[in-house]
Amino acid sequence: MQTFSLPVRPLALAISVLFLGGCASFSADGGFSSVQSLTKERIGKDVTQVKSDADAATVDKTIRPLLAKPLTADDAVTIALLNNRGLQADYAELGIAEANLVQAGRLSNPIFSFGRLTRGDQIQIDRGLMLPVMSLLTMPIATRIERRFFEQAQLRAAGDALRVADETRRAYFSAVAAQETVKYMEQVKLSAEAGAELARKMAQVGNWSKLEQIREQSFYADVVTQLARAMQTQVAEREKLTRLMGLWGARTAFQLPDRLPDLPKAAREMTDIEAQAMQNRLDIMMARRELAGLADSLGLTRATRFVNILDAGYLRNSYNQSPARENGYLIALQIPLFDWGGARVARSEAIYMQAVNRAAEIAVNARSEVREAYSGYRSAYDIARHYRDEVVPLKKRISDEQMLRYNGMLVSVFTLLADARSQVLSVNASIEASRDYWMAESALQMAQTGRSVPGAMNSGNTGRAAFDLAVQ
Repeated sequence: MQTFSLPVRPLALAISVLFLGGCASFSADGGFSSVQSLTKERIGKDVTQVKSDADAATVDKTIRPLLAKPLTADDAVTIALLNNRGLQADYAELGIAEANLVQAGRLSNPIFSFGRLTRGDQIQIDRGLMLPVMSLLTMPIATRIERRFFEQAQLRAAGDALRVADETRRAYFSAVAAQETVKYMEQVKLSAEAGAELARKMAQVGNWSKLEQIREQSFYADVVTQLARAMQTQVAEREKLTRLMGLWGARTAFQLPDRLPDLPKAAREMTDIEAQAMQNRLDIMMARRELAGLADSLGLTRATRFVNILDAGYLRNSYNQSPARENGYLIALQIPLFDWGGARVARSEAIYMQAVNRAAEIAVNARSEVREAYSGYRSAYDIARHYRDEVVPLKKRISDEQMLRYNGMLVSVFTLLADARSQVLSVNASIEASRDYWMAESALQMAQTGRSVPGAMNSGNTGRAAFDLAVQ
């Protein structure tokens, strides 16, 4: 059987085209440095993508000393950002986006065809090499669009980190408040139990009425129920924090402080909060990049609406009974006989306008959210400070005055116990008000930097649909 080879010039051309299409490569860090920078600028925390056993060992070395002492809110956020497995899974989207970017910078593989025809004693051998010319022509635009998708993936990854940080801070303050409530209710239970026992003994000797005894027993029964509920809330809030920090086994026995942090001396005064949100919020940045990418996708759709399949190739035929060989080329072009691309262009335009309106909605919602968050922050601070400076001290003064009157035999034991029941409500409300302040402070920070309306952080899917439609 005769062996044939391609001429040097077509072969060199094919190799050069393939080289141009294969020059795209992956970055050293997979684009994660941008995620680190975005997160560091907004919450002052480092994030790490765990890809190897060495990375896991580094994370373990970092969080071990933090778990050896009572956790602070910052410690809990640090652990969550390093050890939360769901967050690490979200980081994998960054690798997928970079793979798409690299793929956009590479040509599709050439198609080699080989045919053998027999006609009597004559044997015809056909060979062809098809190169995707259209892919080469649209490669710069496709690469630019995929780069924007990659940038959006970086913003989403940073947004995921901010979300986990915010959820962890909220869970931390809820867990500490729940623990503080349990400890206080345990003290209340002891007092209520003593009051119920005292009421029983005094009723036996005829110093108290049956109604007064039942009232104290009812208060003790209510306290037992409240304590049980508080203990269950403590378990639920602690487990939520445990999940966010990605802890299991012996590490779930971490310690929390006995009480919430003290309130600051004054609430933060903030001006131009809307302008800051428009500049710093990740969902706003994502919306801008998505619109730019969709505009490029729409332009690509219009450019390829008629010529969307264009392949060029080299042909060479030979015959076993003739020394002559046939050389030439082949161009395959899809004829827009039935589909002129109008539907694809119309769909891309609709997708673009959809993204425009969603971006406008995100901006409007962002301004509203940051105003609401700041109002909630100031209200929570004022309420917590009111409990700290007014309500709880007043209740304590009333209790002290009642004790003086009891010592002077001016009021009865029943009056002291009734006053104690009233004080329980104010202390629990004070704990909740302090918790609400710290959660509102975290919500304000999130509203300024990364919060998005539902689905906004996944808005890149719209751009992906438009791009796929453009190049199909």
